[in-house]
Amino acid sequence: MNGSDFAEFLHIIKEKNDIVDVIGSYVKLERRGYSYWACCPFHHEKTPSFAVNAAERYYHCFGCGKTGDVITFIKEYENVEFRDALTILAARVGLEVPAFDDRSAEEAAEKKRKRDRLISLMRDAARFYLGNLYSGKASPHTDYLAKRGIAPSTMKKFGLGASLDYTSLPAYLFAQGYTPEECVESGACVKTDEGRIIDAEGERLIIPIINNLDEVIAFGGRVLKPTDRAKYKNTRETMLFNKSKNLFNINLVKKEKRAGGIPSLIMVEGYMDTISLYQAGFRNVVASMGTSLTKEQARLCKRYTDTVFISYDGDFAGQKANLRGLDILKEEGLKVRVVPLPDGLDPDDVARQQGEEGYRKCLDSAMPLIDFRILSAQRKYDLSDPYARREFVQEALSIVREAESAAEREELLKRISALSDVSYTSLSRDLESQKRLPPKEPQPAAPQREESVDGDKKAARFVLACCLLSKPFATACDLSAYDFSDEEHRLIAQYIIAGRREGRVRPSGLFDIVSPDGELSEILNLDYGDNLEGEAAEKYFNDSLTKLEMRSLTQRIALGRERYDAAQTLDEQREILHRINDYTKRLNELKRHGR
Repeated sequence: MNGSDFAEFLHIIKEKNDIVDVIGSYVKLERRGYSYWACCPFHHEKTPSFAVNAAERYYHCFGCGKTGDVITFIKEYENVEFRDALTILAARVGLEVPAFDDRSAEEAAEKKRKRDRLISLMRDAARFYLGNLYSGKASPHTDYLAKRGIAPSTMKKFGLGASLDYTSLPAYLFAQGYTPEECVESGACVKTDEGRIIDAEGERLIIPIINNLDEVIAFGGRVLKPTDRAKYKNTRETMLFNKSKNLFNINLVKKEKRAGGIPSLIMVEGYMDTISLYQAGFRNVVASMGTSLTKEQARLCKRYTDTVFISYDGDFAGQKANLRGLDILKEEGLKVRVVPLPDGLDPDDVARQQGEEGYRKCLDSAMPLIDFRILSAQRKYDLSDPYARREFVQEALSIVREAESAAEREELLKRISALSDVSYTSLSRDLESQKRLPPKEPQPAAPQREESVDGDKKAARFVLACCLLSKPFATACDLSAYDFSDEEHRLIAQYIIAGRREGRVRPSGLFDIVSPDGELSEILNLDYGDNLEGEAAEKYFNDSLTKLEMRSLTQRIALGRERYDAAQTLDEQREILHRINDYTKRLNELKRHGR
């Protein structure tokens, strides 16, 4: 497919995938006038600032500045590459993504070919491991699963398998036509110092790691013999597998959501916790695979629910704790509750020993994140020691400061008072005093969108927005007569000029040309409200044109003076001086009278 054919295909994809329908399938949209609004899916907020312009087919968030079309939304929300986003949207409307040529056609084709090969290899490896488990040669593996109480139906649901040795998997893959390089690149195999290709999970129980597209992207392995090696090991990160962007069992959770929805997610640490809870009837369970939680994982959770129950080991609250990971979930707008477990037990233990009812009681006792943080602080200190008690109070008060309501603060202060034997009145006074003090260690400021922009840039943005959105007073404006200093502004002006010749100017078409995170976001930001309507907008538009022309004239005068100094002949100097005089005359006219 050549460039023009590909552009036409993109046009068809955007025409057939109504942006309101697509985004509405991910977040709840509410119509207000000509736009649809929601809380932004890309950052935490309580008041909707995410708007979808149905007519012009793009979205914009006034909180974080995210802007894009339907393809950009799928890329950002599903965390996939451009071609994968096209595949998802094409599937929605019964189309196939054809092969295409663009500036990076060969690279894109090679990347797709490589990924397809690796996905095929991992699928074949998973089938090989599955066959091993039922071959009659994997008694250590099946005995271990029986000992853990894992039923055959659950084993099949998760596609569990067995590695019998270090050599049979690579031999099998070679026989299927895969190269040694592909075997290593997939992560399924590793290369020894001697140059041999061996099974990366040799002699382990195999747990396939499957993404939300139902693709096997990695394997987890559990050792079965006494060893000083780690009990659990994942295959290495590859072009298919990034542990920080995936959650174990997200594939089955996705199916549960499609079948009828899920009210919440239960987040555990490991594979066996997930498998045991799933078998006990908790189908909304995922595992972070032993890593600190990341923003990507938090956003992945957000696609399925707004509430996450953290269910780590029973001594989790007694540890100094990975509270940062839990805060990341909260920062992404998720309600976080922490599940208390009996000391020394993990979710797998509770599920096997006490069954669904026992674990359900633990879930019913789940506490909000801020309560868990107080509990975690409490267990750090010996409250019988006066000095330790004072340290506890200071830490607990710093936590209470983050409470979202006065009622919550009051309840927490009463609890701290009971624990520390300090009166509620004193704690309340200390809390108010602490609020007035600056933080001990200044924290780096959160990234802010640019608030003070020079007048020329504001003027350029306004002019381009009016022309891009075909406002009546802007249709006669000849953009080719103006010099835009910003490269993105020049590209957008050229797009508008070309679109006018073809009789169609759509803002959504720009997302194929310039980044939606740069100046385009600022320009489209002007579209909402009354900014572009009425006499005031027309006057500001004309004033903005004047400002752009004045800047352009000033630059031409300065450039003319440089050329005058470098001129080699008297005639050349006279010609340059004549142009400078014309520019100066026009500039003075604009300064005196306006446009």
